Amino acid sequence: MLTNPPKSPVVNLRSDAGLASALRVSLARLNRRLRRQATVDSLTPTQLAALAAIERHSAITPGELAELEKMRPPSMTRVISGLDERGLVVRAPHPTDRRQVSVSVTEEGSALLKEERRRKEAWLTQRLKELTVEERSVLRAAAPILEKLSRI
Repeated sequence: MLTNPPKSPVVNLRSDAGLASALRVSLARLNRRLRRQATVDSLTPTQLAALAAIERHSAITPGELAELEKMRPPSMTRVISGLDERGLVVRAPHPTDRRQVSVSVTEEGSALLKEERRRKEAWLTQRLKELTVEERSVLRAAAPILEKLSRI
């Protein structure tokens, strides 16, 4: 185990390119650490994202889900099949288009998502307690901005 954390490269945060570089590195590192909090039988990041999107959008078609998640439809079909095999989603005939199916999350899928979120949020809550009041205040102000960036 490292006794001293690795030093971050010096980046000019005053330039947009420097800020972009610093955010990319920091967010990727934070994302990796959050993924390590996943349960033992966890899903791949792609499966987890798809399952969460299905839960958010209720009965959604595979094509709509692929578009939402910026994936090709055949790739999304494979993701949905994996989730279906694990009993995390269920496919049903589309209510208005007989050529389509809609996908919904099962109770087991919802329970898995709830546990994933609980573990990750508990870990992050603990890390936030290690920050100063001022640092947490800055993060509170930055959270909506980061959310906006994630949707652009």
